[in-house]
Amino acid sequence: MSDREKLRIGIIGCGVGVLHLEGFAEDPRVQVVAIAGLDSDRCQELATRFHVPKVYRDYQDLLADPDIDAVTVAVPNHLHAPVTIAALEAGKHAMVEKPLARNSAEGESMIEAARRTGRVLGVSFNRRGRQDVQIVKREVERGNLGAMYHARAFWMRRSGIPGLGTWFTTKDMAGGGALIDIGIHVLDMALWTLGNPTPRRVSAAVYAKLGPQGRGQWRGGRFPVIPGQAFEVDDFTTAFIRFDGELTLQLDAGWAAYTGHGDEFGISLLGDRGGAEIHAKDYAQVGTLKLFGEIDGAPTVTEPQLLHRPGHSEVFKWFVDSVLDGVPMSPSGAEGLDRVRLIEAIYRSAALGQEVDVEESRTESAASSATGVSA
Repeated sequence: MSDREKLRIGIIGCGVGVLHLEGFAEDPRVQVVAIAGLDSDRCQELATRFHVPKVYRDYQDLLADPDIDAVTVAVPNHLHAPVTIAALEAGKHAMVEKPLARNSAEGESMIEAARRTGRVLGVSFNRRGRQDVQIVKREVERGNLGAMYHARAFWMRRSGIPGLGTWFTTKDMAGGGALIDIGIHVLDMALWTLGNPTPRRVSAAVYAKLGPQGRGQWRGGRFPVIPGQAFEVDDFTTAFIRFDGELTLQLDAGWAAYTGHGDEFGISLLGDRGGAEIHAKDYAQVGTLKLFGEIDGAPTVTEPQLLHRPGHSEVFKWFVDSVLDGVPMSPSGAEGLDRVRLIEAIYRSAALGQEVDVEESRTESAASSATGVSA
């Protein structure tokens, strides 16, 4: 395949954007031709390392480049909607980091822009690319676990708030805290493996206990700390979700808590013929999956020998498949919007201190957005 026949990509954002560069590096159908970001030194360093010929400071200049067919958006949450919509309206296909948006109103505007322009819109739920997650999804689809009736999804950290005082802990910029940052990953893992069931009712509680004390910052200096800024989001959220039928899900997401978990995430699924459990410590990709069942009435535990699969590489392959070959995109913008709507219902339940109807919560959020009133 010649360079002119390849899908020409632009990366917007030079922080998380490094994972996008690494992901596309493995796909021979792709050529990354430009990156854009405000940190000029960082962007130039990445351009040199990954042999990217063009560097822009302003993402609008990148979008005006006729040599770019598609972009990935790796910027803070409050910029997801304006940058992605601008990209779609510039005729570029777009893959945006999770969450799709801070709220459903922004997400709906992004979906509408993709529909109007006829461009592909995807969301980087990169945990779907893990082999353990893909195996569990196939086991559910094949009926090997029977009828599914309960699941648990969790991501818990002992000390893992990403940047006290930065946009991560500012409500207007992030849209939320631990739930919308890491909880959304495991929520998507559970819902995707279960076949995207329809949520009906939610009961939830949110907490901000360590962050307001200036505790729980991610160790190792990966993220900056800005002293004196208010901590405006959740550092721990718990929710119980009821779906159509008898299916239920328990969700726990914590950036920081006095717990035995270091940095661990996973899902557990219960079916009437079998079960599955994924438990990843420190982002491990092997030794993480157990499948539970029976042979002639005797309990069995199967632990598949897994392969290491960089998640961004897998979901970006699906994005390229969709753009080049017309394969329906998944994780799609619509799936991303569904996750945002459910997160809105979780936050609303916590604010009201009672169980809420997901559809009613969606309607009330839409009405609040239309009137400019915060729900």
